[in-house]
Amino acid sequence: MSQLYLLRHGQTEFNLNHLVQGRCDAPLTELGIAQAHAAARWLIEQHVRFDRLCTSPLGRAKATLGLVRADLSSAGVTDLPEIEPVDGLMERSYGPFEGGPAADVPCELWDPGEALVPYGGEGSAALRERMVATLTDIMERADDDAAVLATSHGSATLQFKKVWEHLARCPQDVPLGNCCILVYTYDRERRAFINQAIVNPQL
Repeated sequence: MSQLYLLRHGQTEFNLNHLVQGRCDAPLTELGIAQAHAAARWLIEQHVRFDRLCTSPLGRAKATLGLVRADLSSAGVTDLPEIEPVDGLMERSYGPFEGGPAADVPCELWDPGEALVPYGGEGSAALRERMVATLTDIMERADDDAAVLATSHGSATLQFKKVWEHLARCPQDVPLGNCCILVYTYDRERRAFINQAIVNPQL
C-alpha cells in the first residue's frame, strides 16, 4: 500500500500569541523552525523515499516543508521531488475572527462544528470533505508503493483524522502538536486511510 505522511506546520508567531490564523499567515518562530528540523530528523530515521511533497499554499506550511526538504537533502536523500502547493490542504477560514485573539472565537477553535458558518467561516463538514477529497486525489495519482509527504494545519488535520478514526491502528487521543506527523496507509480498493501512527518528534 502507498503511504501518506501528514505533517502539521511548525509554531508561528500567531500560535505563540494565541491569535487566530486560518487563511491569514504568520512567520515561524525559532521554536517552529526547530520543530521542522525535528520532524525532518524523524523522517530521515524512517528511511522513507518520498515520491511527492505537497503543501498548503499558506506561508507557514510552505516554510515548514521547505526546511524539512532541505534537511532531507543535506542528509543525502537523493531524487527529492519539488514542493507542490495544493489549495485543498489550506486551513479553514475563520471569517472575521482571523488575526484576532483566539479567546474571541465563540466556539471551540479546532472543532467548531458549523458554528463559524453564520460568520462566513468554513464549517467542519465542508473542511472534512475538502481534506478527504484532496488527499484521496493525491493518493489516487500515486503509485501503489509510493510515499507522499503533505503539510497542512491544525484544524484541517484534526478534521481529516476524525473521518478515519474508526479504522485507526494506533491511539487517537494523541495531541496534534506543531510538526506532528500522522502516518497513514492508503487502501486504494476502499479509498480509505488507515492511521498507523501519530508522532510528535522530540526536539
